[in-house]
Amino acid sequence: MSNGIQDISDLQIGLIGMGEASVEMGKMYARRLAAGGMKKICVCDRFERYEALREEMKDVPTIQVLKDGHQVSRISDFIIYSVEAEFISQVVSTYGPSTKPNAIVAGQTSVKAPEREAFEKYLPDDVHIVSVHSLHGPTVTTEGQPLVIIQHRAPDEKVRIVERILESFKSRYVYLTYEEHDLVTANTQAVTHAAFLSMGTAWKNSQDYPWETERYVGGIEIVKINIALRIYSNKWHVYAGLAILNPSAREQIRMYAQCATDIFKLMIEEKKDMLRQRMYEARQGVFGWTPEQEGDAETTTGSKQRKPILLSDRILDQFSLGPKPAAGEPVRPNSHLSLLAMVDCWHKLGIKPYDHLDVAGTPVFMLWIGVAEYLFRSTERLEVAIDCAIGDKTHRSDDTEFVVAARGWSQCVSFGSFDLYRNRFEETASFFAPRFQEATVIGGKMIKTILDESAQAKAAAEAKASARVSAAASAAASDKTSV
Repeated sequence: MSNGIQDISDLQIGLIGMGEASVEMGKMYARRLAAGGMKKICVCDRFERYEALREEMKDVPTIQVLKDGHQVSRISDFIIYSVEAEFISQVVSTYGPSTKPNAIVAGQTSVKAPEREAFEKYLPDDVHIVSVHSLHGPTVTTEGQPLVIIQHRAPDEKVRIVERILESFKSRYVYLTYEEHDLVTANTQAVTHAAFLSMGTAWKNSQDYPWETERYVGGIEIVKINIALRIYSNKWHVYAGLAILNPSAREQIRMYAQCATDIFKLMIEEKKDMLRQRMYEARQGVFGWTPEQEGDAETTTGSKQRKPILLSDRILDQFSLGPKPAAGEPVRPNSHLSLLAMVDCWHKLGIKPYDHLDVAGTPVFMLWIGVAEYLFRSTERLEVAIDCAIGDKTHRSDDTEFVVAARGWSQCVSFGSFDLYRNRFEETASFFAPRFQEATVIGGKMIKTILDESAQAKAAAEAKASARVSAAASAAASDKTSV
């Protein structure tokens, strides 16, 4: 590969690992790169999928399906391994030695420690390592989303080539090391996934479709339901690698289950004052608001002050899978145990979610911070949740199932068994499968709407701040002229 290459579209792109479904990241990357103007893309998957993959990709003339990773590695200038973290070492040990000299190699694994070890062990010394990771699912638009670039064993010029290859994604590049990536993804995804996985398992064990009950209508409930179904509609391995292979993630998932358990004990023991104190301490630790302060003010615990993310019932109610609440109808109280435990967990671990949101937050993480912020920024809403947790037994059976599910997921991860994780995930997923297609569409629209509203609010705030600065400068200039 010439360092002075002019037309980036002439580079040979190789993708090893395409996945079983049409929505896998490997296929998304292949199609997106083709749509972005890359002229030569070769892909492969397991040999038994060769004919099916050829048939699936026949409508894209710039994508060539090859029989194995040896063929891809020998001719490609930029190679991406889209392989589950559990198998990355096995796959790279097989195909890595065939890599074309001076090629750039990347991986799309959600946990980078096994990937780094495999690349360093099995790739030839004359191969460059510039890894990547799109921090979103394959059904979310790439535009504006964080795309991590890891310059591990390569000069700057190779990083610039990777940037140019991926520029059609219109993603926001985030530059991290391998170690930083695994810490950030643990802090942004591990507990978030655990919360939604636990909700889904709890609803499945209760044999409830939550959108068909009167207990889960409107506002925060809509986000919970849509995101839980969105996660379960994906492949199990998308989440298993991060949870099992990332040590930071394992500890955070354990802490989340412990926080849910501790809070639930306070609920059933009716220790309201202790629960309130614990929640307001977590509120101040995570969001920076004192007990007397309403959360309409900017948060102050992150690396910078910022306005609330947004989230209003007006926006969320339009994305309900079930009956929409009537105008003016009060939302049924809920203890929101999953959210109380989330903020408590962040506080106990010293995690500053806004800092990670700025660096590499996913759409789901942004929404989860948003609903937590929505609940905690209003002392009235938080007090309603605390009162409901202590005195309203309507959700008590659901809360019981949730705590059992959270502890079950924590134990599952601690065992380090991918088979156990898969069985647990797919058992719950099968319960919700009939609504996956609808939930994916609605969830995608919900995420886009909230991202758009957030961007508009941010732009308006920046314009207002700029106007204030200009006005102050004009006033200062006027005073100077007068003098």
